[in-house]
Amino acid sequence: MTTQLTERYKNDLQGVLSCYDRIVITGTLPGACYARGMTNYLYAHQIKVFDYAKVFADPLRNRIRENAQMLAKAHGVAIEHVNNSHLRKEDLVSKVLAQRGDHPGLVHILSAMEACSAYEPWHDKQTHKTYLRSTPGKCLHYYFVTTCPPRKSKKNT
Repeated sequence: MTTQLTERYKNDLQGVLSCYDRIVITGTLPGACYARGMTNYLYAHQIKVFDYAKVFADPLRNRIRENAQMLAKAHGVAIEHVNNSHLRKEDLVSKVLAQRGDHPGLVHILSAMEACSAYEPWHDKQTHKTYLRSTPGKCLHYYFVTTCPPRKSKKNT
């Protein structure tokens, strides 16, 4: 059984907004959000360091991609890949809103390759140790754009 975040953390919240301009959700895998931690995770799960992409990263990426495609299909929206970093995502969404209207629901899904921290397998020939090391990379990011139901106006009584 799942509970809403507002219910789960009600004792820690000061208030709740009914609609957000935007929410950026990022996540980490505790203990694995840095190269040494991820290396330890791989060793603990008997995954060879040089199999990191094939056994760990690629399946996770594919699950995220499949979920985005499933949501797009279920809501009848497209996933638009943004190749140009100078395009404003807000402008792309405005065009979609002009066609579909601003009724509540999933409006559009954008994807873009953006800078991120990544790992690469490495074997140190001097220490004879194999591990992951940090490297700059590009990762596919998804932006799920929704609209909220209209706010109910409060009448003066």
